[in-house]
Amino acid sequence: MAKAKASSNAYRHSSLGDRIFDVCNVIFMILLVIVTLYPFLNMFALSFNDANDSVRGDIYIWPREWTLRNFEYVFSESDVFFATFVSAARTVIGTVVSVFCTAMLAYTVSRPEYKLRKFVSITFIFTMYFSGGLIPGYLLIKELNMLNSFWVYIIPGIIGVFNMIVIRSFIEALPEGLMESAKIDGAGDFITFSRIVLPLTVPALATVSLFVAVYQWNSWFDVFLYNSSTPSLSTLQYELMKMLSTSNTAMSSSSAADAFANAQGNKATVTPTSIRATMTIVASVPIIIVYPFLQKYFVKGMVVGGVKG
Repeated sequence: MAKAKASSNAYRHSSLGDRIFDVCNVIFMILLVIVTLYPFLNMFALSFNDANDSVRGDIYIWPREWTLRNFEYVFSESDVFFATFVSAARTVIGTVVSVFCTAMLAYTVSRPEYKLRKFVSITFIFTMYFSGGLIPGYLLIKELNMLNSFWVYIIPGIIGVFNMIVIRSFIEALPEGLMESAKIDGAGDFITFSRIVLPLTVPALATVSLFVAVYQWNSWFDVFLYNSSTPSLSTLQYELMKMLSTSNTAMSSSSAADAFANAQGNKATVTPTSIRATMTIVASVPIIIVYPFLQKYFVKGMVVGGVKG
């Protein structure tokens, strides 16, 4: 109560310029929230609204005629369910392996006693700006016998250079006395890394985990390049991309549209717009569910991780 009165008194005695700034700041943040949320709410409304009714327009943030036909169509293929499992598996495994290996590399290049740390850092940073290109990358994957393999989702992206820089900067901000005390007690580098560094870098690890998980969950182009001939390794994003491509092709002409509608058994069942909105919701919901659990670490991980480096 006393704090509320103190803040109220402070606001009364603030200058006119400060009050104008506060009002403008609040208005700006409200507009930013509206601009950020509206596209997602619009997709939500279109995904749950009848496709034939959506063609009339004027669907903004709330469905006019509720229906689940769009989701029934998206999940009508059994491949979608197995592809969801593959996507979840690559997201979990890829995130754990990538974050752990990236953290080990970050710890290595953060140690002043490692003589080649500058050379290794520059070498990795060089790859952020220059790459061999698509064709050499494909040939490399082929020579490594990773075509039509699940590990093509994990191994090529096991180290993220930007993620390494974030974790390295966070480690460099830790008190050096902690590492020295561990060495005095006889701990080796791996023990120091696993028992001291990892627990103290949870904010940075959580931040990087979110980056990697979003990348793994949303990836479909690597499926198209390396595993398109292996349906058992298809991912949710790739299946949704094929579904959207098929619906757009089918609706491109009136005769094809009639065939597409007849194949669905109801001319007004779905449209490319309704499918696109439904796919957006299906692909976004898992990441939206995960984000609140990592949010408390996100800001701290980015701020502290960006102090050095």
